[in-house]
Amino acid sequence: MTENTVERTVTTHVVGTGDDAITYDIHGDLAAATAERPVLFLFAAPMDAGGLGLLAARFTDRPVVTYDPRGAGRNPVGTSDIGVEDHAADLHRVITALDAGPVDAFGTSGGAVNLLALVTAHPDDVRIAVVHEPPLAEHLPDGETVLAAVADMKRTYAEQGDGAAMAKFIPLVMFDGALPEDYLAQPAPAPEMFGMSSEDDGRRTNPLLRNMPATVDYRIDVDALKALGDRLVLAAGVESGDTFAAHGARSVAEAIDRPVAEFPSHHAGFTDVPGQPGDPAGFAARLREVVG
Repeated sequence: MTENTVERTVTTHVVGTGDDAITYDIHGDLAAATAERPVLFLFAAPMDAGGLGLLAARFTDRPVVTYDPRGAGRNPVGTSDIGVEDHAADLHRVITALDAGPVDAFGTSGGAVNLLALVTAHPDDVRIAVVHEPPLAEHLPDGETVLAAVADMKRTYAEQGDGAAMAKFIPLVMFDGALPEDYLAQPAPAPEMFGMSSEDDGRRTNPLLRNMPATVDYRIDVDALKALGDRLVLAAGVESGDTFAAHGARSVAEAIDRPVAEFPSHHAGFTDVPGQPGDPAGFAARLREVVG
């Protein structure tokens, strides 16, 4: 606990049953929400609620909600692909269950793509939507190469398992700049290069890979997003360079004729992971500027 955070009561809830059960946490008291300081819903995908805890703790002037996306964290696991629209429907169910009016929403990575789908289908659910580094290929100059790389990764997952697929995922999302057309001609990296095993354990429950390729190949509704005006904020990290997700944010912003809001640090700048330090305090301050 730091001088900028305050320990608050956190209660855990579940909406839905069986495979549709979605677990979410309420930080603070929903009754404290106001029109000027509505509930702040923080989420990613496939990162679960635990990854947003450091950011949630820095917003003590309003209730905060975090959740585990479908297939991740405390929710049921499975092996089938998960669509963006499924995640958006889950977000809508959580917001409806809160019964606290429109929320301010921050979605990052796959969660940012899911947030775009949510505000397209249910624009009245959200007052302000902050879409942070959505990994989308649609409007990228190298989009077809990106989708081909994702399809190759998905095949690798089916045939060789988690380690081999993740060894392809990591260089893809870290690549700074447009992918060359011959990207897939390079030798496949070994999982051991990233501290992972090349042994296939037979499981196919990795939520990140279950979200592929639907997340990357999601197609935005330009008119619906333009209609949101200033309520929609596209964001990218100042240290993210021209990596895939940051480029995705800028491509969506260009498609809907909106500026890009710069946020401190990198793709996961709201965390503070050993070896990849972020700037949680600066990130929270910037998010507070954006949502008010």
